[in-house]
Amino acid sequence: MEEIEIMSWLTLDAVRKRAKVVETVGNLQTGHNKSVFGIIEDDFLELAYSDSAANYLRRFEDRDEFDVALEARKEENGEAPFEEDSRDYDEDEEDKEGELGVEDDPEIS
Repeated sequence: MEEIEIMSWLTLDAVRKRAKVVETVGNLQTGHNKSVFGIIEDDFLELAYSDSAANYLRRFEDRDEFDVALEARKEENGEAPFEEDSRDYDEDEEDKEGELGVEDDPEIS
């Protein structure tokens, strides 16, 4: 991975216009960072916009490294997919009722 600091959002915008955008993570209106992941020919890029830190352009060696960075950025911004728990919550409610039911309460007997 290679990274260079970019001083102007206009420069990042010019690169973004040339790229095929794969995904955008973050939002400058609701947060402080936005990353645009895109491809130009054989180059896999992340264009990072920030209103509180340095802007940068990252070039990844291959698609795998690009995909890993995209998923990491989603996790940082809270946009990663929710992993569902394998338990059924309705069943959990029934289990609790059975465990603490009236007939099982020692103070009532």
